Amino acid sequence: MKRFISRVLALVLVCVIGLMGCSNNPATLTGNYQEDTLALINTLKTAIELPENTESKAEAQAIARQTINDYASRYRRDNSVSNLPSFTTMRTALNSLAGHYSSYPNRPVPEKLKKRLNQEFRQVELALSRGA
Repeated sequence: MKRFISRVLALVLVCVIGLMGCSNNPATLTGNYQEDTLALINTLKTAIELPENTESKAEAQAIARQTINDYASRYRRDNSVSNLPSFTTMRTALNSLAGHYSSYPNRPVPEKLKKRLNQEFRQVELALSRGA
């Protein structure tokens, strides 16, 4: 009887873990492209603008990296979004920031990159306000 119960429990655990791993809806995203994009911009601005000597800088960068991954995986293959000017500009900004985080994880974001990212974020916000 013990053997049967342990096998059933193992099967249930495998099913639960398998189904949870297959969910395609990251908890940080709502599914509304405009809301998700603006939330991501706010998250990234916070991570970029935090001073280097603060305790929450590493945590903010980790959250930013996870949110970038969630956003890219959700909207990259969505044909209704992938051709919008706001998405292509946002993707350019995300690629730049993700590249910096992966190449130089312990270095601060250079001022030149910050300036470029803020410019691209403004372009995205403007395009979203126009509905593009």
